[in-house]
Amino acid sequence: MIHIAITDDKKHLRKTLQEKLSEAGKYEVLFTAENGKDFLEKMMEARKSVCPDVVLMDIDMPVMDGVEAVLQGKKRYPQTRFLMLTIFDEDAKIFNAIKAGASGYLLKDEPIEAIKKAITQLMDEEGAPMSPSIARRALNMLMNATLDLKGSTSKQETDEFKLSGREKEVLTLLVDGLEYKEIGQQMNVSPNTIRNHIANIYRKLHVTSKAQAIRVFGRE
Repeated sequence: MIHIAITDDKKHLRKTLQEKLSEAGKYEVLFTAENGKDFLEKMMEARKSVCPDVVLMDIDMPVMDGVEAVLQGKKRYPQTRFLMLTIFDEDAKIFNAIKAGASGYLLKDEPIEAIKKAITQLMDEEGAPMSPSIARRALNMLMNATLDLKGSTSKQETDEFKLSGREKEVLTLLVDGLEYKEIGQQMNVSPNTIRNHIANIYRKLHVTSKAQAIRVFGRE
């Protein structure tokens, strides 16, 4: 049984997700929360018995948003995986969620089967689930990072977030909707190698977002 928590400020979305996951039989929704503060309070109670394996977390919520909830949640409960489910696909929100410790990022319009697969990927440690549209934005951001930064950084700094050929291939296959096992089979490499590529891509996303922040604050 996989233990789940759902955090979203929309009551009907919490209820719909809970019902669809419960119908599958292999998931137990321990609790739902309406914002990040509510989630952290309920996690303190849940840990006395069973902590969630995976938390489905919205981003834009009142009181405390999902990014802050993940940031605090990962520090307190490092074994729990956080899967962002959101309508947002803006670069800043993607990067902030990743930096906070999110294990994956899906858009809310993904079918329930895609969400279930993402949960399974997290439990099997098969990488970081990412919607194709999110992967496309990450690919474009990383490939265009040097152009965006123009001449403001050294070659060594810009090389830090240039994608290797294999990393581009991994992201491109993610854009096409392939799962991690399928990517490994197509590239003729082990799942562990794919996980390493994903880890490198995430590291480069961090570098890119930091470089963007420096550039923005430098204009003020």
